[in-house]
Amino acid sequence: MASSSEDGDSKMKIVHGAAGYILEDVPHFTDYIPDLPTYPNPLRSNPAYSVVKQYFVHMDDTVPQKVVVHKDGPRGVHFRRAGPRQKVYFKSDDVRACIVTCGGLCPGLNTVIREIVCGLSYMYGVNKVLGIDGGYRGFYSKNTVTLTPKVVNDIHKRGGTILGTSRGGHDTGKIVDSIQDRGINQVYIIGGDGTQRGASVIYEEVKRRGLKVVIAGIPKTIDNDIPVIDKSFGFDTAVEEAQRAINAAHVEAESVENGIGVVKLMGRFSGFIAMYATLASRDVDCCLIPESSFYLEGKCGLFEFIEKRLQENGHMVIVIAEGAGQELFTEHLQDMNQKDASGNKLLQDVGLWISHSIKDHFARTNKMAITLKYIDPTYMIRAIPSNASDNVYCTLLAQSAVHGAMAGYTGFTSGLVNGRQTYIPFNRIIERQNKVVITDRMWARLLSSTNQPSFLNPKDVEEAKKTELPSQLLEENNCNNHDEAHKSGKKAE
Repeated sequence: MASSSEDGDSKMKIVHGAAGYILEDVPHFTDYIPDLPTYPNPLRSNPAYSVVKQYFVHMDDTVPQKVVVHKDGPRGVHFRRAGPRQKVYFKSDDVRACIVTCGGLCPGLNTVIREIVCGLSYMYGVNKVLGIDGGYRGFYSKNTVTLTPKVVNDIHKRGGTILGTSRGGHDTGKIVDSIQDRGINQVYIIGGDGTQRGASVIYEEVKRRGLKVVIAGIPKTIDNDIPVIDKSFGFDTAVEEAQRAINAAHVEAESVENGIGVVKLMGRFSGFIAMYATLASRDVDCCLIPESSFYLEGKCGLFEFIEKRLQENGHMVIVIAEGAGQELFTEHLQDMNQKDASGNKLLQDVGLWISHSIKDHFARTNKMAITLKYIDPTYMIRAIPSNASDNVYCTLLAQSAVHGAMAGYTGFTSGLVNGRQTYIPFNRIIERQNKVVITDRMWARLLSSTNQPSFLNPKDVEEAKKTELPSQLLEENNCNNHDEAHKSGKKAE
């Protein structure tokens, strides 16, 4: 028999079941507003879904966070499965929804906007949807845009966001006041970890005021650095577009003697785009990411590897993520205190720096004459429309968020976990950044593919094994911590 408890530190609803089952649940209106009426789901009479067998999701359906388990191990952490419910907590005519996009651009933003609008309209008969212009500050400083299926019909074919976006501008009181004044009762917030952190604060204020307002997040980051979810939308498109830059660098490099092509890709703190683009390309000789330190001079350093590869092949291609090698900048070149409006540390241009360093090294040592070409496709990659794979993914994310909102869930992020759409509590999305695990198999596959050195000495490897995140096996310590918290809760009762 399952039992539930409130995790005081994370403010999550934790449900414990047999065999080490743990459900990290998301909030619901009924948690703080009693005796709310429910209504039959309009999808019951929607002809598009009349042929679907068991279309409504069972209330007890959950999705495991970890797919690899041991025979006698605990079942581990689960999340509530996304999808339509038998009962909804809104009449279609009463819904007044709004959509806002925050942070940097990412392929797929317009697709998500389109599918939220069309999902609300075609599935639930909602005809009042507003777009908030210009990010969080648009709630209280800019006009809204009326969104209808006709308005958003072909926006998925364009890059960027039709609503505009910005960093910063989060003022919780002003935002919630605006939501109340406009009579909005469903808020869809599309953005990265900083945006979702803001959404979490908005939810807490909405709950404190006792408002029947859904706060639903859709995770967005081109770097794929949001934890828990399988991947973020736009990532596949970014990796695909990066191939064009890598191919151009390869053509330039192999067309001259001792040619070097350097490509800088996005990835402030997580090197997923660089890693996957390298694996997909097969033309890359060296991939440098923030998670794996490297050095230039000395035995087995980058310069020595470049010399060796040029001697072997006559050319080479280097892919470097924007956050890699930041620790190698001298202090007078790097002001660690500079930040953007979202609070992100401003980084030095590592692509230009590594290019100049390589040129200076070969000019200084006079070992061989090189020709180096530097390509930075950063804004080209994030400004394009999403590809077919991401378009499908954006549709699933948007429709899942709409189903959850209509069913009365709030304070959640819609995300893909082990191939299934789920509702994830905000705090799990914002608790840390997802990073490449350099002691995991995927990074080993890259090293095998490029045949590059790891630039790590044995001591570094041992240290990485101690500090890296757990693998895809069930996190037994995490389960034990939940059990301890549950026991403490029982004692307190």
